[in-house]
Amino acid sequence: MYDELHGLAERAMRRDAAHTLQPTALVHEVCVRLLGADEPQQWTSKAHLMSVAAKAMRSVLVDHARRVGADKRGGGAQRLDLDLVEPLVEGRDLELCALDDALVELAKVDPELAQLVELRFFGGLSIEETAKVMNVSEPTIVRGWRVARLFLARELEAP
Repeated sequence: MYDELHGLAERAMRRDAAHTLQPTALVHEVCVRLLGADEPQQWTSKAHLMSVAAKAMRSVLVDHARRVGADKRGGGAQRLDLDLVEPLVEGRDLELCALDDALVELAKVDPELAQLVELRFFGGLSIEETAKVMNVSEPTIVRGWRVARLFLARELEAP
């Protein structure tokens, strides 16, 4: 599993050239969070583990971006260039913290769509891989991805 998690981390890190976190450090932090939880985790399948790992990657990346932003004068946050992957919002750079806030709002409306975004964006999974993890068809993932991008675009453009 370590090699697979490292591959996901490398894909996630390719999106953002400005980060200071390395894929290996990201995987190690994810492993610490997954294995060091107060209550032992019971993963029911590889898909369940990948879903939990994607959520942990999101958490680590957002925490890191907030720490970096807090260290800078004016609280500047880390930006992501989404032109390197299938964009959530066409032609825009996104602030990781703003994306996280928008995902929190999406999870209130539709937790499955929020999970889909975590798997695709933070976990770096393809449509096919995401469908397997979520145990749904690929067309369902494609439709959900489209809806999630529209929701996030609206949230991120709100003042």
